Amino acid sequence: MKLYKLKYLIIILLIFSFFTFNAISKVSEATNISILMPAPFAKSTERLVEQFNKENKGKINLEVTQGPLETESVSDLAISSLLLGNSPFDILLMDVTWLPKYAEAGWLATLDQWIDPNMRDSLSYGASLGNSYKGELYRWPLVADMGLLYWRTDLMKRAPKTPEELLEISLELKNKGIVPYGYVWQGRQYEGLSCVFLEVLSGFKGEWLNNSNEINLANPESIKAASWLNELIQSGASPKSVTNFSETEALQAFESGEAAFMRNWPYAWAELQKEKSSVKDKVGITTMVSENGENSTATLGSWGFSILKSSDNKEAAFEAIKFLTSESAQKELFIHNGYTPTKEHIFEDKELIKNSPILPILKKALAIAKPRPETPLYAQISDVLQKQLSSILTDGKDVNEAMKLAEQKSRKIISSTGS
Repeated sequence: MKLYKLKYLIIILLIFSFFTFNAISKVSEATNISILMPAPFAKSTERLVEQFNKENKGKINLEVTQGPLETESVSDLAISSLLLGNSPFDILLMDVTWLPKYAEAGWLATLDQWIDPNMRDSLSYGASLGNSYKGELYRWPLVADMGLLYWRTDLMKRAPKTPEELLEISLELKNKGIVPYGYVWQGRQYEGLSCVFLEVLSGFKGEWLNNSNEINLANPESIKAASWLNELIQSGASPKSVTNFSETEALQAFESGEAAFMRNWPYAWAELQKEKSSVKDKVGITTMVSENGENSTATLGSWGFSILKSSDNKEAAFEAIKFLTSESAQKELFIHNGYTPTKEHIFEDKELIKNSPILPILKKALAIAKPRPETPLYAQISDVLQKQLSSILTDGKDVNEAMKLAEQKSRKIISSTGS
């Protein structure tokens, strides 16, 4: 009897020890949070991620999956994991154009419970755009971004104010043999071409998709915008090879001193100020020119964090987001990578302005930034536009015919879903 009681007592102690050990292990074991980021951002935030893990050792461990370089390839990877179910990611670093699609599909958790009014009010105007869908907040910006026009201060006294001026100066400098190229931009058939077109379209006072979800690609303004892009190539103001240019190729041409103008994002400024740059201290920036000589709209291209609804660790995920989007993190990303901050008061930082005089210019550009059409079907209608623009620029297709077809196909996509 005593032996039986002893065995029973040992069993109870073993069971108690097992559960106690597991409870202690669970308490001491850090919560793993996984973020999917495009390759450039994964590299840019390495030090910040290391710092976060050091400060939260034993509590939260942040792991970054480095996605492809191309924006849409990252989205494809994320969507594949979501469609298969049980996505390995807690957080996605999302392009501003993805949000409506992901939110409409029900893949994202709302952030309203963590973001108070003061946090919302801290954002600059441009950074506050593209984070909500149907009245709910699903994304918190890491960096702001907008299309910019870079110009050579050693070749001209001021930046051009109209499309005509930009074309004329480009041709003059090229024909005199001062530069091989006048104006370089993103003319390849990909998302960058849509961003370029939106800025030019805005300069001619046009609209791609209005508030009533009506496509306007065959109207006079859109025809003017597409015709002007085509004229750049046909006149020689832009090289024919620009139809194969993405941001990288445009930057390489401008950085080497081969071009007078370039359309690119803010990150390019930091690259142009490096010692290897042939145009260091010879560059000015502005926003895209417009028909009436006033500053046009800059295409919004910001990136921000969203938490997946399927994540089991949403609180810990938001702690990571809060750290990566903090004021100190934004300053570091701006200083070392040229990424535009999102918080309004950072643009007034005297020390930053002293070292980076473009900060006030970025603030003005962000104030007039405009998002691309906010629809879950954006990827489809952008693809249609890119193909038709490319047919104009590379195949010599009639502008009116191509833009009419772009409008018809886009309208069909929008109407097929009842949007």
